[in-house]
Amino acid sequence: MREPAAVTATTTGTGTAGTDALPSAGGASAPAPFFAHRAPGRGPGLAVFLNAGDPPLPVLRDLVLMLDEEGVDCLELAVPFPDSVTDGPAVRRSARRAMDRGGAGLEDVLAFLAGIRPQLTRTRIALLADWRYSLGHRDLAAVTRDIATAGADGLLIHALPPRLRERHRESAAAVGLPIVTTCYAKSSPEVQAEAAAHASAYLYLVAHYGRSGTAPAAGHAALARTVSGLRTYTHSPIAVGFGVSTRQDVEAVGASGADAAIIGSAAVSAVERAQEAGLDVTVAFRDFVRSVLPVPPR
Repeated sequence: MREPAAVTATTTGTGTAGTDALPSAGGASAPAPFFAHRAPGRGPGLAVFLNAGDPPLPVLRDLVLMLDEEGVDCLELAVPFPDSVTDGPAVRRSARRAMDRGGAGLEDVLAFLAGIRPQLTRTRIALLADWRYSLGHRDLAAVTRDIATAGADGLLIHALPPRLRERHRESAAAVGLPIVTTCYAKSSPEVQAEAAAHASAYLYLVAHYGRSGTAPAAGHAALARTVSGLRTYTHSPIAVGFGVSTRQDVEAVGASGADAAIIGSAAVSAVERAQEAGLDVTVAFRDFVRSVLPVPPR
C-alpha cells in the first residue's frame, strides 16, 4: 500500500453512519460513507490496494466486480507511478508491471473508473494519484473535477506539496469529493490532530514507519490508544494499513478500535503469484479475499 505524504482535506461530515445511497457519475449526489456496512460483531471493514493495470484493465474489471460481490468495502486504486520511497518491493514491482504494459495513465484510469463505478453496489473506490508523476502538470481544480466526474468516491494524493494543501481542500470541496488524509502512529500529536480534523473520506493511519509490507513490532492491536485519540478530532472512519496481510492481522486491527484494515503488499503479491502461475487472476484473488475477511459470528 502506498503511504501518501501528509495530505489534508476538507471535513464534509462523512463517517461510518449514514445512508447507503450510491453516487451517480459526475458526483451529482453525495457519496455513501466509506465502511458504512460495518456491523457489530462482524469485525472491521476491508480495503485492498491495487495498481490500475496490474492486472490489465480488462481483467481488473472482472476483479473489481468480484470484490463487490464478496463484500469488500473499499478499493484503493492507484494510478501507477515509479519508485515510491514509501513502497516495498511488491508494490514497486506491481507499479512497474502496470507501467510497462501501458494504457494505465490517468486518463485511462478515469475512463476505467467511469465504466466500472455505476456497476458497484457496495465497494467504494478511493483513487490514489502521485502529485509529481500524474497531477503536478495539470490544473488542480480541473483535474479534481475530472476525478469526481469519473465517479471516484474519494481522493488520496501522494506527495502533495504542503503549499498546495489548502487549494487541494478547496478544489475537492467545490466538487463534493471526499479526501483521504494520512498520519503515522508515531506522528506528533499536532500532525495527527490535523490529519484527523481534515479527513472527509477516511483517515489512513499508517501503523509502522517504514515501507509498505512491514508491520509494527507490537502488533496492530497495540494501536488502540492512538485510534482512541484520533477519534477526538474526527467522525470519519479510521483505517489502518501497513503490515496487514492475514485474517489475524485484520482482526487485530479491529481489536484496536479502527473501522477498517487496508491490505496492500499482500494484495498485489496475490495478483503477482496468480499471473506468474498462469492462473485466472480473479478466481485466485477471490480465494485471497476470502482468506482475509473476518469470519462472521455464528
